[in-house]
Amino acid sequence: MLEGKTIAFLVAPEGAEQVELTEPWQAVKNAGGSPALVSTKPGEIQAFDHLDRAGRFPVDATLKQVEAADFDGLVLPGGVANPDFLRTDPEAVRFVRDFFDMGKPVAAICHAPWTLIEADAVRGRTMTSWPSLQTDLRNAGAIWKDQEVVICTEAPSTLVTSRMPDDLKAFCEATIDAFA
Repeated sequence: MLEGKTIAFLVAPEGAEQVELTEPWQAVKNAGGSPALVSTKPGEIQAFDHLDRAGRFPVDATLKQVEAADFDGLVLPGGVANPDFLRTDPEAVRFVRDFFDMGKPVAAICHAPWTLIEADAVRGRTMTSWPSLQTDLRNAGAIWKDQEVVICTEAPSTLVTSRMPDDLKAFCEATIDAFA
């Protein structure tokens, strides 16, 4: 399904929810795609299991080395700290915005839509997130739904969103379909 496609996974140096990184990553690999871990700094990222440190993962490229045009889609894992860090980094915000400007599919789970808000990519979009983000998303112009996965095709780029790790099965299936 994804043969010949490279999918960016954008994460901060620490704070990404590990399962929201590893399960979509494996789904991309299982579908024949090539996932690439992109971060703001080289080396390794520190993932978390809720508030506890979990695994470390090698960064494939930094934002200084790549651009959205190098990829066929974007996955934004959650974790509270991860998107909060990314939304304060102008290069990360530009990178995310470029996927939308190019009409490329984007998938975001849990708290990741905070970065989408900063990229001004949610206005008029139907989506979901971790429940505590619903007011932020509505204030930014999104239509928020409490569903395990929401697929929005109301703009040139498909946007797949899910609420939490419990939704990963549906999120991964919808993400692979959007990238295919």
